[in-house]
Amino acid sequence: MKANNIIKSNAIWLVFILEVIIFAAASGGAFVRPGNIINISRQVAYYGIASIGMTFVILIAGIDLSIGSIITLVNVVCAFLMVNNGMNMWIAIIITLILATLIGVLNGAMVASIGIPALIATFASQTVFEGVAYLISGGRPISGLPEGFALFGRKSIGAVPVCCIIMIICFAIGSFILNKSYFGRYFYAIGGNEEAAELSGIRVNRVKYLIYALSGFFAGLAGIVLLSRSNSAQSTVGKGLEFDVITCVVLGGVSVNGGVGKISGVVAGVLIIGCLTNGMILMDVSEYTQMVVKGLVLAVAVGIDCLSKKRQAT
Repeated sequence: MKANNIIKSNAIWLVFILEVIIFAAASGGAFVRPGNIINISRQVAYYGIASIGMTFVILIAGIDLSIGSIITLVNVVCAFLMVNNGMNMWIAIIITLILATLIGVLNGAMVASIGIPALIATFASQTVFEGVAYLISGGRPISGLPEGFALFGRKSIGAVPVCCIIMIICFAIGSFILNKSYFGRYFYAIGGNEEAAELSGIRVNRVKYLIYALSGFFAGLAGIVLLSRSNSAQSTVGKGLEFDVITCVVLGGVSVNGGVGKISGVVAGVLIIGCLTNGMILMDVSEYTQMVVKGLVLAVAVGIDCLSKKRQAT
């Protein structure tokens, strides 16, 4: 029984190991070469960072569809401030991170204070800020970023990319919040039973503001990393990224019904999706086939979660 519990609790990591073995064999070893492993770590960094905020949101049985548009807006605004206005790199980064956090606060206000369903509120934000990003950039790429900006997405410390280090630090912060802070206990309590959490004295609406603000902040940080990696701001760069992030989180065991999930599982989910994307590219799988595969992975992950919830209820 103990062995079964160990296998069950680590099943996501067994899936990851199996995936690596399959792609390594299918690619003739190219998949596990050091250069490709570093490439994967750079690829997963930005949606790994964004997945932390999404984890908090889904833990309270919410959703944040605005993550992709926040990433896009941060790309465009940060690049515009540095290139078109000649602003100092660090000041531009701080301004855009504040902007991303404020968008999260706006989402929190719509969900907690006004009572708009999270799906609709964040979809509205997604649409609005995607349009704002396009209006600022005029639909044209913004290039010519300062050389020092390459630090966040293209530089390495030894063999480890800086963006990967940022992601690891963010995961550590996310784990600390969930496991060592009273805010983490609030997140689980609200996701488990919002009414009971309210009756126990938790200020649910304030916690929702905090959660959506954190989601905006981590999405903004992911946008900075992505801008640095691509070295050019595009008005469509974050389109659809929210679904990759949701897939990582749900695949990592965070229940869409709220109240269940761990950061360690999300790490595994991020690695699985990152390796899946990279492996399919190495095998020359078309972009549309990749979309089908990722959609199926998300459907299966949510389906398993729902079936598990039904079994617990019976």
